[in-house]
Amino acid sequence: MSEDANNKQEAYRVLARKYRPQNFDDLVGQDALVRTLKNAIDSGRIAHAFMLTGIRGVGKTTTARIIAKALNYTGADGTAGPTTGSTDDCEICKAISEDRHPDVMEMDAASRTGIDDIREILDGVRYAPTSARYKVYIIDEVHMLSKAAFNALLKTLEEPPEHVKFIFATTEIRKVPITVLSRCQRFDLRRIEAETLASYYGEIATKESVKAEEEALTLISRAADGSARDGLSLLDQAIALGDGKISAQQVKDMLGLADKSLILDLLENALTGKIDEALEMMSELYRKGADPIVIIQELLDLTHLLTKLRAVPKLEEAHIQMAKEEGSRAKEMSKVLSMPSLGRTWQILLKGLGEVNIAPNAQKAAEMIIIRLVYASNLPDPTDLVKKLKDQPAIPAATNSVSPAPASAGQNVASLSTSTQQTPPTPESSQEPIPAQAPATALAKKDDNQETFDANKIHDLRDVVKGFEANGMMVTATHVAMHVHLVKLAEGILDIRLSDTAPDGLSNQISQGLKSITGARWMVSVVNEPGAPTIAAVDEEAVRAHREGIMAQPLVKNIFELFPDSNLKNIYKKN
Repeated sequence: MSEDANNKQEAYRVLARKYRPQNFDDLVGQDALVRTLKNAIDSGRIAHAFMLTGIRGVGKTTTARIIAKALNYTGADGTAGPTTGSTDDCEICKAISEDRHPDVMEMDAASRTGIDDIREILDGVRYAPTSARYKVYIIDEVHMLSKAAFNALLKTLEEPPEHVKFIFATTEIRKVPITVLSRCQRFDLRRIEAETLASYYGEIATKESVKAEEEALTLISRAADGSARDGLSLLDQAIALGDGKISAQQVKDMLGLADKSLILDLLENALTGKIDEALEMMSELYRKGADPIVIIQELLDLTHLLTKLRAVPKLEEAHIQMAKEEGSRAKEMSKVLSMPSLGRTWQILLKGLGEVNIAPNAQKAAEMIIIRLVYASNLPDPTDLVKKLKDQPAIPAATNSVSPAPASAGQNVASLSTSTQQTPPTPESSQEPIPAQAPATALAKKDDNQETFDANKIHDLRDVVKGFEANGMMVTATHVAMHVHLVKLAEGILDIRLSDTAPDGLSNQISQGLKSITGARWMVSVVNEPGAPTIAAVDEEAVRAHREGIMAQPLVKNIFELFPDSNLKNIYKKN
C-alpha cells in the first residue's frame, strides 16, 4: 500500500463526525428548538443556563457547541455580535469546533461525578474570559453528577456572573434534581422522523459519491429509531459493505431483517396451530445461531406491531420497522387475528420471556412457549363464548332428568341426566333441589318462612351466620361459614381460629356485626387451637355422604349401567 493511501486511510473520519452540524441551519429535525434559540439570540433574551434533553444521537452536544459559537461569534473582523447564521469566518468559533478554546470547556459528568470536579469549575467562574465574549461550560450527561456536586452548583447556577453560560445535556432528565431544572431553560430534542432521516442520509450518500437505493435508506432510517448518529453509523457500515453502492438486500442482511420473515412464519404457524412447522422453525433459527431470548423478544415486538395494526389499520409505513414485503404481510396477518387472540399471545410471550431468562436450557424453554402458543390458539375468544351463551335458549332446571319411582315417602330421589328419556317434574311438585356438587350452606338464600332472628339466643356458629343473613350482612356471613373454626362460644365471648385464606380484618367484622345485631359488646378472639370444622366443610361432607348413599342404591346403579353417559345432576328431597 502506498504512502498516500496510508495517509488517506488514517485521515478518514466517520460520517457522524464528518457531517456534524456546525450551525442552526444544519440541525436536522429540531425545528422548534432552532426557532426558539434563534429568536432568543436575535432578541438578546439569552438565558444563563440551558438544559438539553433527548435520546442518544439527536444532537444535544452538537447543539451545545452551536450555542457556544453563536454567543461568542465575532465575525472575520472581530467586531460582530452574536449570530444565528454561519460561523465559519470566525476564528473563535473554529477553535470551539476543534475543542481547543480555553473559554469553552466541555466536561463529561459520567467520568467526573464528584464535588471536586464541580469546585474546579466554580473556581474558574469568577475570572473573565480570555478572548471570547462568554465563558461557556458544557456538562454532558449531567444526571450522573453526585448529590453533593449538584448542591455545590446550585448557588452559582442561580446567580452566575454575566460572562458565564452553562449548557447541560442529559438523556435522563428525571434524574436531574428539580432544584437544578428550575434554574435552567429546558429544551427537549425530539426523535427525528424516519422520512427526514432518509432524506438526510440520501444527501450524505450523494456527497460521498455513493449510489443508495431509496428502500435501503428507508430501512436505515427506521433502524436508527430517531437517532441521527445511530443512522449515520449504519450508513457508514452499509457504504463499507456495498463498496460504493447500497442496495436494500444488503441493508436487510446487515441489519438482520431477513430473519423477520422467519419470525413472521414462526408466529403464523404457532397461532394457526401448526405445531410441527413451528417447532421445526425454532430448530432452524437455533441452527442459524439465533438466541432463544432474542427470538421471544422478536415475537413480542411482532405481536405488539400486529396489535397496533389491528387497532389502527391505517398505521403509517414509517412506524413499521421492517422491510416493505414483511410489512405488507404483517398488515394482512393483523386483519385475520382478533384482539383477544393477540392479547393472549402477548401475555404468554411476556411471561415466557422471564422463564427463558432463568431456564437452565433457554432453547427448550422457548420451545415450551411455542407449544403453549399453539395450544392457546385453539381456545375460543371470550366474546364468542359470551355470544353463544346469550344465543343459547334457556333450559329448565329439571330438563333432561329421569326420576325413578320413590321407594317410600320421605326417601331421597336421584335426578340423572340422560340422552334417552326426558321426564321433567310437574310444576306442582314440592321437591326442593339440593346442590349435588357444591356445599349446601345456602348462605345466599334466605328461607321465606324464616322467623325474625332472636339476637339474644346464639348457641352455635350457624346462629351467628343466620343472624348476619337476617340483617343483610351476606358477605360477612359467607366469610364466617367458609373461614371460621369455632373454638368457644359463650355469652359475649367468641373464640375462633381462621383459615389461611380468610380475609384480613374478619375478626373485627364479626365483632362489629354481633354488636350490631345483638346490641351487646362481643369479645372475638383469634386463637391457635384447632376448633371445629367450618360450616362449609361440614355441609360439603354431608352432601358428599348423601351423594354416595344415593349412588349406592341398586336402582341408581342399574340406571348407570344401562346409561353409562348419564350424570347425577341434582338430589331432590321429598317433602
